[in-house]
Amino acid sequence: MPQIYQAGDLNTNSLVVPNLYVQIQQPTTLALNGVSSGRIGLVGTAAWGPINTPVIVGSMGDQLAAFGPKQALATDIGTAVNIAILQGASDFRCVRVTDGTDAAATGTLSGVSLTAKYTGSAGNAIAATLTQNSIITTSYTLTTSHATLGSRSYTGATWTAIAAAIVADTSALVVATVPTTVPDLAAGTTTLSGGADGGTPTTAQFIGADDATRTGMYALRNLGCAIGVLHGLTDDTSWTTQATFGLGEGLYMIACGPSGDTISNAVSMKDAAGLDSYGVKLMFGDWLWWDDDTNGDMLVPPQAFVAGLFGGLSPEQSSLNKQLSGVIGSQKAGLVSSGTTQTYSDAELGALFEAGIDVICNPAPGGSYWAVRGGINTSSDDAIDDDSYTRLTNYIAETINSGMGAFVGDVINGTLFGDIRAVLLGTLSNMVSSGILGGTADYAVVCDTSNNPQSQTSLGYVRADVQVTYQGINRFFVVNLQGGSSVVVTSATSAS
Repeated sequence: MPQIYQAGDLNTNSLVVPNLYVQIQQPTTLALNGVSSGRIGLVGTAAWGPINTPVIVGSMGDQLAAFGPKQALATDIGTAVNIAILQGASDFRCVRVTDGTDAAATGTLSGVSLTAKYTGSAGNAIAATLTQNSIITTSYTLTTSHATLGSRSYTGATWTAIAAAIVADTSALVVATVPTTVPDLAAGTTTLSGGADGGTPTTAQFIGADDATRTGMYALRNLGCAIGVLHGLTDDTSWTTQATFGLGEGLYMIACGPSGDTISNAVSMKDAAGLDSYGVKLMFGDWLWWDDDTNGDMLVPPQAFVAGLFGGLSPEQSSLNKQLSGVIGSQKAGLVSSGTTQTYSDAELGALFEAGIDVICNPAPGGSYWAVRGGINTSSDDAIDDDSYTRLTNYIAETINSGMGAFVGDVINGTLFGDIRAVLLGTLSNMVSSGILGGTADYAVVCDTSNNPQSQTSLGYVRADVQVTYQGINRFFVVNLQGGSSVVVTSATSAS
């Protein structure tokens, strides 16, 4: 009888019975799907939500449901998400951090203690109401409601049953603690109180611990983020730690200096910190005015504007000269509504850029709008100090890392070399088609016996050498104009 096998299950060298053998083979992978180049890992504070736990956010509705109302704080997650979305971002992994003095709101209803599921001031607006069913009088419904977080309802004939229903609801707003002597159900209402956000987290709490629990920044590990922001953290002692994390994870970390900084102090701080890495973009401490729809005019760090811009840009793109939305002023320029403006001189910009520090200002090379003025990272190497180098290098490396591991364990022979070349060349070819790379002449892959001698393959080593030429960024646009009555203009005639 003919038999069907999955590829690899049939040893064709041991067949002795004449028959039909069908082997099902999976489609050959000719290229890898590109990884996300716009996912933002954001660490900050909030009035609600889990602590040191990454939460997927794709919209302001997601953010409000997960972290509660926005707070008028430079470290607030909601404000950062709002700003970034306005620039084009739509994919976030948000981590809430606290200083440890935060507290959960509590209340008592019919002899049972209700505690907000999470700490924070948002819990103070949770109302809990217990009502009796008008028909089945032994049945009661507990409704917990919050203007931003929504409402939840649980029905039961006893507090024990209602508490069990709350436990079963992963989106519950409260936790019910029923005493040993279970009280009778009785209609009533209460509003929780005593919830507190705590103070501003320390640098150590923002950075977190890289252990089994992975707190703070380290909670972003292995989440596929391309951009990292510790929102509102301006401590220069954290910059090199951020750089190390960013290089190891393929994140472009967006850091910033303290509010109202001076150029000379910013340069001194960067030098003292020893920050010289393509893995970090350092924004000057000229904070921006933002008209928040909840908290009014706010002075906010520039990080979320830059991160949001990258969140909507292809990885070969630089932040240079891209128009930003929602900026209504800066510390240097003042509020636009005041009618006063103060701009950066070329000398001031030159001092910042030579030190590897970027800034958001108005005007930009393209006109009178707010934009990132330098498009640089903090590296002192001119060959790699552009945004596009960091983002595209991380993108290509992470894309390769996402799928090439499938070849580990295969037999080293010509077929393996050919398969590796095919996948890498197909991946780079797709990048050309999408405009990330310029053309087929901009990349090369070598994986054969020329770079894999037997002395190495016999030990289990296989090497693929990949070279990629990036497209440059137009930073210094020079137009040569020759004018005058003596100028002779020669018109070239195109060949037909």
